Amino acid sequence: MQVSVVILNWNGEKFLKQFLPVLLEKTHLSYVEILVADNGSTDGSLQLLKEQFPTVRTILFDKNYGFAEGYNKALSEIKSDYYVLLNSDVEVTDNWLLPLVDYMEKHPQTAACQPKILSYFKRTHFEHAGAAGGFIDYLGFAFCRGRIFGEVEEDKGQYDEPMNVFWTSGACMMVRAASFHKMGGFDPDFFAHMEEIDLCWRFNSRGYQLACIPESVVYHIGGGTLHSEHPFKTYLNFRNNLLMLYKNLPKKQLKSVFFKRAILDYMAVFQFLISAKPKNAQSILKARSDFRKMKPNFLEKRKENILYSTATSFPMIYTRSIVVDYYLRRKKKFSQLKFTSKEN
Repeated sequence: MQVSVVILNWNGEKFLKQFLPVLLEKTHLSYVEILVADNGSTDGSLQLLKEQFPTVRTILFDKNYGFAEGYNKALSEIKSDYYVLLNSDVEVTDNWLLPLVDYMEKHPQTAACQPKILSYFKRTHFEHAGAAGGFIDYLGFAFCRGRIFGEVEEDKGQYDEPMNVFWTSGACMMVRAASFHKMGGFDPDFFAHMEEIDLCWRFNSRGYQLACIPESVVYHIGGGTLHSEHPFKTYLNFRNNLLMLYKNLPKKQLKSVFFKRAILDYMAVFQFLISAKPKNAQSILKARSDFRKMKPNFLEKRKENILYSTATSFPMIYTRSIVVDYYLRRKKKFSQLKFTSKEN
């Protein structure tokens, strides 16, 4: 068995300097290799790797291909049974990897898993990007065990049981190599953001499972490349979320879901405007416009997804609107949500 821990780096010199030594120190399994794939960095990343980490294998790209295509290109050059996709701004802990490996070895139908992801700066709390495993509602809005929108829970052990989830976080994701390549990897047209949820939707629809293994713990800074309210991140999140829905939703749900999404998206535009964030409002409008332009080119991807899907309804998709439940019903914690297995 071979496991490759792969950091996709873009101008992350300070994070490599801070967290790569910790990764090397706390990853001692004989079957594990650690690599850095560099996405055309223009800072001192390459010099740092050459001078301070000469034993770490590197894969160099000529430009920034984004998270999705960057990882696709890197993983195509790595022969391994499992990949661990690890953000450069993640601090691992003692025994972080073995629980993930053991779970994957014992559950061959599981395509990917993630650890419990806590905040680097507020270490008693979950971190936004993944927390204790990801879910979506029927309109495509993502949330996690331990985090709904901006509400992040304190980790009191309430989510310490392993659990099947709808998506695993790209901040730290262990994925079965054969399954990753069978799905065609990440969608390169996403560039960054939502690409792991889109991949996990394909896993779910073709009979695979995803899991969070809280025995493994890592700490994530988050927003290392783009701040959570950066207009470009807003743009990518809204555009890619619409593309993901179009690619994966059954035909009978498309019209209703996109009608309701339009209402909520324009409400978000209004909220950004009254919050004096006009660039974010403009980002949503541009995202919707670009989605309409890109939609025809995604028709073949949609046909392929529908063709190979063995399921269209999943118990991990929340059948209510998480937006309504969060803002109107004041449900701020994952434990307050009630999932059903009915058609969504």
